[in-house]
Amino acid sequence: MQNTRKEMISQFHNLCALGDTVKVSALLSHSSSIVNETAENGWSALMYGARNGHFDIVKILLEKGCDKTLVNKANQTALDVAKFWGHKHIVNLLTNTKGSKPHFFLNAKEEHENYFSSTILDRKSDKRTDNNWLKSKQNQANTIYILFSNLNPLVKLIGGRDSSREPEIKLCRLQPEEVKEYLSKPEDIPLIFLGVEKELSPNESIKPKAIDEKDDRIIAWFGLNAENVSSEQFEKKHEGCYFLQPPMPAFLQLSPKEAGILAQARSVLAWHSRYKFCPTCGSTTVIEEGGYKRTCLKEGCPSLKGVHNTSYPRVDPVVIMLVVHPDGTQCLLGRQKRFPVGMFSCLAGFIEPGETIEDAVRREVEEESGVKVGHVEYVSCQPWPMPSSLMIGCLAVAISTDISVDKVEIEDARWFTREQVHC
Repeated sequence: MQNTRKEMISQFHNLCALGDTVKVSALLSHSSSIVNETAENGWSALMYGARNGHFDIVKILLEKGCDKTLVNKANQTALDVAKFWGHKHIVNLLTNTKGSKPHFFLNAKEEHENYFSSTILDRKSDKRTDNNWLKSKQNQANTIYILFSNLNPLVKLIGGRDSSREPEIKLCRLQPEEVKEYLSKPEDIPLIFLGVEKELSPNESIKPKAIDEKDDRIIAWFGLNAENVSSEQFEKKHEGCYFLQPPMPAFLQLSPKEAGILAQARSVLAWHSRYKFCPTCGSTTVIEEGGYKRTCLKEGCPSLKGVHNTSYPRVDPVVIMLVVHPDGTQCLLGRQKRFPVGMFSCLAGFIEPGETIEDAVRREVEEESGVKVGHVEYVSCQPWPMPSSLMIGCLAVAISTDISVDKVEIEDARWFTREQVHC
């Protein structure tokens, strides 16, 4: 009798995997008690139907009271299986019915505030075309300028050996008088408007209607990039100041609030340093809209017509992804030759024209590591001012595990356990 029931369950699971709705319905009409029976590997009929994308089978099983919270030996529900194999129609069916269990690492929907995403400034983009307002703010006593030399920000070290304070690196906030010589050379030293501080005081937020030319309470921020400037001329007033040099770990010493300002300023200034001439016809350009536009001076240039990115700062979309092993207990990390010894990171790469985020993740992972990816899910993003990218963070589920490193973009890639990553 026991063998007969096992054979019936095995046949039932096989019919669900094949998508035979007629025979599945007939079998359940005679023995509905088998709907939640599992195989030795913990798989249920619902999982087999979800695995092969059989919408009608999954629907029949749900109507017969199939338990969607059952997990197999890999700790996967039917929803996890459908996501893993990329069957969106099954995912939607399981998600839109009561009792579905979200995946343990693909269910976080809260918005993240990452390192270069935070800022104390309101960009006030509507003021970029108001030249009178911008000029009045440029000379206002409380206006703040941050200076870059070859795209390296001027910072100052606070605290340290001779102080009770912990050492801290902050952007050096200069006054209009201190950058007067640079403001007189707009052709050679681009000036960009970064925005205004969001708070007038700890208890007073800036109201939109408060923005006008006569409101001296509002603190405006501007950015400048000059070439080969020495920090010596600023040291008398700003002790311990210097220009912070790349690579990226150096920029990570700033507070998150100032890191957001750095990301905005450096990205736009980097664009000015690379696009001094019209990329369409090669003619001279003039800076407009608070530093957020360069307009070609040649009459009839195609860049003066239509919508395009030749006249505005460009942002390069980049995917960065944590690839999870099919068993859910390991992740794929790689390393480049320039990394410090022992350092591994998530794989990343630029999105190509005409490509979706999901396809870029799959292509980059396979190109760099040889691993194939199925389901991809967006998590969060952040600016990346090296020089001007948007890092789009994703989670991805591998559908193969063999690694074959390309040796061009990365030199090594490995699967790491949770314990290895946390150590």
